[in-house]
Amino acid sequence: MKSLGHYVFVRHRQNWNLLFRFGLVGGSGVLINTLALILLKRTGPHFEDVFIDLPGTAFNIRWYHLFLMVSFLVANLWNFQLNRHFTFRSSKHSGWWREYAPFLAVGLVAQLIGLGLATLLMHPGSPISLPSTVLDNSTGLRTKLYWANLIVIAVTVPLSFVLNKLWTFSSVRGGVHPSLEEEEVAEERDGTAPAPTLVPGSEPDRAA
Repeated sequence: MKSLGHYVFVRHRQNWNLLFRFGLVGGSGVLINTLALILLKRTGPHFEDVFIDLPGTAFNIRWYHLFLMVSFLVANLWNFQLNRHFTFRSSKHSGWWREYAPFLAVGLVAQLIGLGLATLLMHPGSPISLPSTVLDNSTGLRTKLYWANLIVIAVTVPLSFVLNKLWTFSSVRGGVHPSLEEEEVAEERDGTAPAPTLVPGSEPDRAA
């Protein structure tokens, strides 16, 4: 059990550190996303009105699809800047557009999945439609669009984290995260680094 705990929490300390930082950035991104969505809802047409009819079909794009996309783009740029400088600290290792292009691509893939989920949550005929009796849009807390957006974010964030770590911020792939490397250097300088574990039958290195 001890070895399992060591493997999960010590050997993977870098991943836990990144996930914690990513979560902090994501939390601020949710706030930015929600504020942008509220602003669009209050200043734009009714979010359930038709924005564009899809020719030759019985389907259409509604204003809430556009609102969700715009609020996503605002939050996506916000999250990228913070992840680049705070979470992955890759600003010194790669160009801005070189990282933002895949970050945006990952976000768009997740957002397209999210728009499909949002449609199912908003459509009254959907089996997973949010209840209109409770979420009747009478107040902010009872606005169906806001709750649908939060559910979409909760579903798509884990996918975004995995794809961004493996692809977007390539400077952290296969290496030590810059912030953790700085911590290890500081520990060695201050003499607080943990003692190395000796393998049975081996001897510690001796100075020549």
